[in-house]
Amino acid sequence: MYVEKVLHMTSGVEENSYSHNSALQKTVISKVRPVLEGTVRALYSKENFPRYFSVADLGCSSGPNTLIVTYEMIDAIVGLCRETGHSPPELTVFLNDLPSNDFNTDFKLLPDFYAMLKKEKGNDVGPCFIAGMPGSFYGRLFPSKSLDFVHSSYSVHWLSKVSIFTLKIGQ
Repeated sequence: MYVEKVLHMTSGVEENSYSHNSALQKTVISKVRPVLEGTVRALYSKENFPRYFSVADLGCSSGPNTLIVTYEMIDAIVGLCRETGHSPPELTVFLNDLPSNDFNTDFKLLPDFYAMLKKEKGNDVGPCFIAGMPGSFYGRLFPSKSLDFVHSSYSVHWLSKVSIFTLKIGQ
């Protein structure tokens, strides 16, 4: 698809970069935190508490906002584990965006992110592995049954047709 090759945010962390100009997106992420937390809690309310949890963040973009959703999800999981006495699961997070996304900026944030998790959560958080998954969600990104949770803050408006799942819910 042509759009995948030409559409991108300004990379890096300079004054005109997406990373430096994404305050609105950060506000939206913070406003939907209760929904994210409630969804994670609903997913974990089952008796079979998972040992492994795989997540994708579609349209993660680049910069400081990229890991906010991951942090909030981990925070919800840690809180639930404390309440229920379960051990925290091993977490795999796939950051997805178009191949032109500045994943290098995102990856440079990971050492500080892992250090913050260790400092704030200690042993209450299980192993966490974060990887980039460049590609368009117009095509297949992941193998069948490989994800437990998919998050998207600002990707749905790019869809060119209504999801079959949305249609079924409306019936």
